[in-house]
Amino acid sequence: MSHQGNDSLKSIFFALGANAAIFLAKLVAALMTGSGAMLAEAIHSLADTGNQILLLVGLKQSKRPPTPDYPLGFGKSIYFWSFIVALIMFSLGGMFSIYEGVHKLQHPEPLSRPWLAVAVLVFSVVAESVSLWGCLREVNKVRGERSLVTWFRESRQSELLVVFGEDLAALLGLTFALFAVGVTMATGNPFYDALGSIVIGALLIVIAVLIGVEVKSLLIGQGVEPALKQKMIESLEQEDTIENVLNLLTFQLGNDVMVAVKAQMQNCVTADELVNAINDCESRFKERFPEILWLFFEPDNKK
Repeated sequence: MSHQGNDSLKSIFFALGANAAIFLAKLVAALMTGSGAMLAEAIHSLADTGNQILLLVGLKQSKRPPTPDYPLGFGKSIYFWSFIVALIMFSLGGMFSIYEGVHKLQHPEPLSRPWLAVAVLVFSVVAESVSLWGCLREVNKVRGERSLVTWFRESRQSELLVVFGEDLAALLGLTFALFAVGVTMATGNPFYDALGSIVIGALLIVIAVLIGVEVKSLLIGQGVEPALKQKMIESLEQEDTIENVLNLLTFQLGNDVMVAVKAQMQNCVTADELVNAINDCESRFKERFPEILWLFFEPDNKK
């Protein structure tokens, strides 16, 4: 697996461990307190735990070598599983939380042992903060000077997008749950607990849709990130035997990349010289950009 894949793997394992522990704690607290917001949070953590396992499946599948039926390999498998994760966040996480909140509004129940809920939520905030810290550490390695929003829109690492989105949604959801339980304890009115569950559900749906939109672009077939494409063009322009880069097409295949180059060559009198010049260019180009799995080079004099 590439360096990018290893970074993503660390983030997934951080999230998997945190979410599994948090789910068990929340489930016990939800059953003992009767809190709708806590139950919504427990279901959210269960969905997140399953999602991390699906991402691990996607990363494993994406490493399969090319076959005659799949000549470009299976790198885009991770995009499919990332999209499935977004759907699960939307349905199992978001829609269930809203349903649970509406149910509690219609059939309000007072909280029992509310301090247990608060203790579990505080523990969950700490665990999710560790998970988000691990994810941000990997994100910061690749985002450079870009803001998190710009990185989110431009990144081609869907598994890192998903983990970041899940961790962010989890921390915001925990904040709402803490607020809802706190207000319910202060007022004795279970309406606020139910409202917290609905707000958590809406939050999950919004983040799931944002993730889904980004992953959809990758599924359709995006090229590499704009900054990387510019570096590739500049690298080719530095070659002595290339007079002009006429066109550069890229195709992101998970952690791997396919590149097609159309360039105007110079100092090549014979066909053998042309072939040798192209082979040398390809060799150096792949050394500079090891993520390139497929490279097609076409000499031409017009676009």
